[in-house]
Amino acid sequence: MTRVILSLLAAASLSAAQGKQTFTGTITDNVCDDTTHARMRMGPTDVDCTLACINAHGATYVLYDGKTAYALSDQQTPAKFAAQKVSVVGTLDAKTKTIRVDSISPVK
Repeated sequence: MTRVILSLLAAASLSAAQGKQTFTGTITDNVCDDTTHARMRMGPTDVDCTLACINAHGATYVLYDGKTAYALSDQQTPAKFAAQKVSVVGTLDAKTKTIRVDSISPVK
């Protein structure tokens, strides 16, 4: 019985490690999730618009990769990367299109 439990735990940790991926895209908000900000234009720049949508309209940060907007589990760290191209390391929940964020770093 102990051997079965240990095998299951090892398999679970292996699949969790395999689930970690790196995603590249632009930090934006779920109101203007295609990064154009043409609909809202809540300021003179995309950064201003993203932050205004977050702070004044209850939007949430997302990562837009050019095709899909992914919700981010971490809603504090993306603030310093608003409207910037970044790499996000984390695990994707494909059903909810949410990335459980481990780290965010700028793309150079």
